[in-house]
Amino acid sequence: MAPLLMQAQRHSGSSITAREVVARIKEKVGVPWHTPTADEFKIGDPDAPITGITTTFMSTLDLLQRSIAGGNNFVITHEPTFWSAADVVSDVRYDPLYNYKVNFLEKNKMVVWRFHDHWHAHRPDGIFAGWNKAMGWENYASPAASLFSREYLIPETSLEELARDMQSKLKTRSMRLVGDPKLRVTKLAHAGHYIQQCMQALPNVDVLIVFECREWEAAEYVRDAIASGQKKALIQLPHEGGEEAGMDECAQWLRTFVTEVPIGFIPSGDPFWMPA
Repeated sequence: MAPLLMQAQRHSGSSITAREVVARIKEKVGVPWHTPTADEFKIGDPDAPITGITTTFMSTLDLLQRSIAGGNNFVITHEPTFWSAADVVSDVRYDPLYNYKVNFLEKNKMVVWRFHDHWHAHRPDGIFAGWNKAMGWENYASPAASLFSREYLIPETSLEELARDMQSKLKTRSMRLVGDPKLRVTKLAHAGHYIQQCMQALPNVDVLIVFECREWEAAEYVRDAIASGQKKALIQLPHEGGEEAGMDECAQWLRTFVTEVPIGFIPSGDPFWMPA
């Protein structure tokens, strides 16, 4: 995929560092900054001037290559860079791919900072604000929500029609379903990472939407619910499908208070494909 065009002109002579951008984020995010947090610099010199900012869901090697090709050397990523929840490099520091990725970042003078905990803590939650806009569901969302439970009341449709609409709007290709494709649905909920959250949400809705849940938990729980006679379904998205739009939202938010350099969202994209 070619780099996306950046949505601001480059300003000759302008200078801002990654650390200064992060200081503005801390000021503007609207919640107290807490530690410990995942929201830290992962690699690079935060005090060197940056050429542009890319927001993304996952700082994959391919994403980093597209970012630097587009002229942006500061990447704000929602999820990890080095394949573990906390980017624990001590476990991978001798891995050839780890060193290849580090060498690429250092050669191109790139800086990577993670923006996860406090973007979720922002009100409204930045990730799900992006999801709602991507789906056109701003007016369907219940005002009562927690980090891992969001309910929606949508116009009645079938499970299959809902899935196709979601697949198109979220630009995902590896969605999987549990349930009758003809099931009529109106009540939906995002469920969290764990089976307890799915169990709590399912009685109130027709469809659970999960994108970071272990397969032997949510999918099997919903399958058993169906076998017991309940009219339920599950939509399993790739992780990107559930959260990528929230980092597009992040880029738009950043442009309201960072004007010195271009800011662009680049999707990391669905890593999976399915045979026809």
